[in-house]
Amino acid sequence: MVRGIRGATTVEENKEHFILDATEQLFVDIVKQNNIKPEDVAQVLLTATSDLNAAFPAKAMRRLEGWDYVPVTCAQEINVASGMPLCIRMLMTVNTDKTQQQIKHVYLNNAVKLRPDLAQTEVDS
Repeated sequence: MVRGIRGATTVEENKEHFILDATEQLFVDIVKQNNIKPEDVAQVLLTATSDLNAAFPAKAMRRLEGWDYVPVTCAQEINVASGMPLCIRMLMTVNTDKTQQQIKHVYLNNAVKLRPDLAQTEVDS
């Protein structure tokens, strides 16, 4: 079965290290929460709000060993007046036997406000 796993995070300001560190943390948390291996992932789509242009969030994944061949792309989030600023969103498409209810979506920092119903309060070990 193919499933989508959602996640989002926010950063303090538009600086490369904030963008890359936050994206890496989000990705690692999604992988841990859902027990994902690189060969399970079909693709990762990352979006960033228009106020984040200091780095490509996808660059963060290239810092992680073993994820070199996973297709990743970045896009700009639509600019909605009431939207959350300084926000990075992730949609990971994976092959899994898990049901939709078993998938663990991850929302970090201020992005918890986007989907409090899905946000995990802490990462499972």
